[in-house]
Formats: sequence, C-alpha cells, structure tokens
Amino acid sequence: MRTEKEMLDLILDVAKNDKRIRAVYMNGSRTNPNVPKDIFQDFDIVYVVKETEPFIHNAQWISVFGELLMVQEPEKMDKEIGETVDLSQNYGYLMLFSDGNRIDLHIQTKDYMLRTYKGDSLTMPLLDKDDCLPPIPNASDKDYWITMPIEAEYFSACNDFWWCTQNVAKGIWREELPYAKEMFEAAIRPRINQLVSWWIGIQHDFQISPGKMGKYFENYLPKPYWDMYRSTYANGEYEETWEALFVACELFRLIAIEVSESLSFKYLYEEDRNMTRYLKRVRELPKEAVDIF
Repeated sequence: MRTEKEMLDLILDVAKNDKRIRAVYMNGSRTNPNVPKDIFQDFDIVYVVKETEPFIHNAQWISVFGELLMVQEPEKMDKEIGETVDLSQNYGYLMLFSDGNRIDLHIQTKDYMLRTYKGDSLTMPLLDKDDCLPPIPNASDKDYWITMPIEAEYFSACNDFWWCTQNVAKGIWREELPYAKEMFEAAIRPRINQLVSWWIGIQHDFQISPGKMGKYFENYLPKPYWDMYRSTYANGEYEETWEALFVACELFRLIAIEVSESLSFKYLYEEDRNMTRYLKRVRELPKEAVDIF
C-alpha cells in the first residue's frame, strides 16, 4: 500500500506536470488535526482547472493514479437519471485502487472554486500556480462542531422521538421487520444521535465534533451510556428489537433530561410517560387483540 507521502507526491506531480491544472487543495479527515490517521482515510482532493470538459471527455487520464478496483462518477450518474447537473463547473471521480488507497478527486473551474473554497474549515491548499486560492485560516474541524440547540429544536427532537416510537412498536407487533427496522433507524435513531451530540457538546463547551454519523460517540460517552447505545442495535429477532427499543427509550430519557437541566429547557415528562405506557401495552398485546387499551 502506497504511503501518504507517496500518494500526495503523485497527486501533486500530476498537477505540476499538467498545464490545465492551476491549483490543488485538500479537505476531509486528512486535514483534521483531531482525527487519528489510519489506512482507510480518503484523499479528498480538488484540482482547479481552466475547464472541466477535457477531464471528462477522456476519463482514461485517471489511470495515472494507479490500478483501479472501482470508480464512481456521481455527477455523471445524476445527469444520466435526469437530474440537472452543470458538468462544466464541477466533476468528481471517486477512485478505489488495488493497493487499498482511495482518492475522491473533484475537478473544478476557478469560478466554482471561488464560490465554495471558504465553505469548509478543513480546507488546506497544496499547490497554487497562479495565486488564485483565497487566503484561509489553518485547517480545523470548527465547521463540524456541535452547535448549541435552541429550545424549539430540543422540543422538536424529543417530541419526534416519542411520536415515532409508536411506529416501531406497530411494526414489531405486526411482525413487519423491514418497516420496524426502517422506522427505528430512519426516524428515532437520528433523534437519539441528536441528543447524544448535544450532551457531548455540553461537556466540551460546544467546541468539539462527534464525527460523521456519530462515529466518535464511544470516545466521549461514559461507558454505561455507551453500553446502552450499543444495545440499541438489535438483530433480526422481534424480541430483541423490543429490547433495543426500550433501551433506546431509557437512554434517550437519561440524556434528554441531562441536556434539559444543563440548558434550562423543559423536558416532556408527560409525553415520555404516556408513550412508555403505550409501548409496554403494545408489547403485551396478543395477536388476536381487537383494541389496544
């Protein structure tokens, strides 16, 4: 597997030797000083070019980066399914190589770069032939820090969590596993993650990032809370899905109350009590039931 230095040298050599490429910058985890390095980190690279068309018309040029296992061209796919995409401004090649390295390469015009360059605090300039890259601070994950919620956001998250638990319960009772699982992961998991993120933010004065999709939760949650969070991931058995749902409720309650106390928000105790009672009743319902209560 080529080293980080070998990959960056290659990326820059390609740019230096191609007159069409006028600048290079990088963002993503490799520019984040707070992220531990590992072999799976992508190289998120942008080439600023005079025009994108030559880099799209003959895609064979990307072979210079190595032997490909797979490539994805998101803008091309979007255009082919009928979406409105301006390929003349920005185009991406997501490349996975046979040695395990991955480059997410975007080709951008100078005009497009000027509109987007300052939009990510993890941006780091690598090469600038024409002094066209605007000055920016050193790369940091500041743009990804958890933001303190207002009470309306907190209320919405709590209300939505308790409301959507009924759909999970209904799916389990009906033995509609795909529905129950989707409602859990798509509806109530985001609310759990939202509250966990706010809880972590409070502990760190809202100057921290929990990582994409909460991937660093384990680093910041106390072990009892992390063990509960892990237990919210159930297998394909209905009884274990019930257990995961009730653990999710318990964890949400603990975290939400602590957040409410720290930020002087009002927790929805009545909704919690009512929905907990409802969930317990649905769990006990026989299959021949003709009413819930």
